[in-house]
Amino acid sequence: MDQDNSDPSDPAVLKRALKAFKKRIKMTHLGEETSGGRGVFSGGKVSGIVGITPPSQFPRAVWDELVRLNRLVESNGCYSIK
Repeated sequence: MDQDNSDPSDPAVLKRALKAFKKRIKMTHLGEETSGGRGVFSGGKVSGIVGITPPSQFPRAVWDELVRLNRLVESNGCYSIK
């Protein structure tokens, strides 16, 4: 997706961005929980990740709009789900 065509006020763009963000944070959590020689069935470990850098396929204006709509929380360039 071109960053120039991502209108931050378009609800469809916001929905796609939030879906991409949720997928990215889910995959990041899974990677953290299963890394380090620990398997899924070994009792696991809880991920300490609370925020991530959002996917670069959407411009910062889209992420800022999701923060303004209280869908995400931003802290030092990292975002997390509200």
